[in-house]
Amino acid sequence: MGFMSSEKPDLSALRIDRKEETRSKRPINSKLIKNVVYLLLTAIVIVASYFIYLKVSDNSVIVEQYTVSLNFPSDSDALLTASGYIVAQRKASVASKGTGRLIYLGVVEGDAVVKDQVIARLEDDDIKAQLLQAKATLKLYEAELKESEKYFKRQKALFKTGSTTEELLESAEARYEKALANIDVANALIKASEVSLENMLIRAPFNGTVLTKNADVGEIVTPISGSATSKSAVVTLADMKSLQVETDVSESNIQKIKLNQKCNIFLDAYPNLKYDGFVAKIVPTADRSKATVLVKVGFLHYDDKVLPEMSAKVNFLLDKKEETSSDNKPILMVPLSAIRYSGKMKLVYTVQDNLARQSIITTGRQFGDMIEVVSGLDEGDKIISKLNDNIKEKTKVKTK
Repeated sequence: MGFMSSEKPDLSALRIDRKEETRSKRPINSKLIKNVVYLLLTAIVIVASYFIYLKVSDNSVIVEQYTVSLNFPSDSDALLTASGYIVAQRKASVASKGTGRLIYLGVVEGDAVVKDQVIARLEDDDIKAQLLQAKATLKLYEAELKESEKYFKRQKALFKTGSTTEELLESAEARYEKALANIDVANALIKASEVSLENMLIRAPFNGTVLTKNADVGEIVTPISGSATSKSAVVTLADMKSLQVETDVSESNIQKIKLNQKCNIFLDAYPNLKYDGFVAKIVPTADRSKATVLVKVGFLHYDDKVLPEMSAKVNFLLDKKEETSSDNKPILMVPLSAIRYSGKMKLVYTVQDNLARQSIITTGRQFGDMIEVVSGLDEGDKIISKLNDNIKEKTKVKTK
């Protein structure tokens, strides 16, 4: 039988070291944080100083550029410029007075038509049948009229001899009058059928050009479209001789516009073409929402390039002498402020690699603050528009 040890076990090895746990939770060294923050601030200051230095040390001259382009000499005489659209002053959506199925359409977009030309026709078989019936009825009434007229004449002759009574004579007269009235009714029915038949024909109301085709063969056409399956207008016509530019002029500038004032018209589609025009009408009312007044500008002459709904620009001109033929051609022009005079030479400056580079040009006629360039520049070249004493050959520049 063994003996149990009387010594107590050593539990010190199981004790948790609270100091070690405390050391593990100690925050990062504050000195290290200060060093990192210092380095970041230093880097920021260095970078900022570098950019400030570049900005301060940059002696580039800020300049504006002008794109050399073709302009008309008359542009320099423009008192006011406005934009608008070409509108046909005589335009119609041609519809039918009758109702029926479209069985013929003789025009398409772009076709020219003359007044009263048949451009479309509706189905009219039922109306033709009514017309035939009315004509047959007329023949029947005409036969009745002959018979009643003969009977009335016999009764008159017999009444004179006393062979008939007054009552029979009056009956014969009424029968004759009724026959005459039936003739009038029959003629009216014929006329109504003829009008209805004519209404099945759609005619051009004036000489013009077809702009749009609004219906196709087989569709139901009515005077007033009452559903999605029916159409009212068959085609839209415009009188191409009535084209004008409708443009809005602000109320503050309307006092500059006068009737018959000369204008130049430019189409956005053909910017190098100029059309002579005049103020045809100043509409005597203003648009309160836009604070503008509608001005209609007529063409003195135009060609087939001018189409309805095209956008256009109008230059309202000052009164001046008659233009020469050379004024009707666009020329290269630059602002006078872009030219420097060096002896007999005339210089302009372009920008290449942020440097001003001079070019010698030859100039021609002067138009207001613009001047013609005969040689030395091409359309599309960019030059410095306003020169000063700081701009010289190879001056560092920056464009706005």
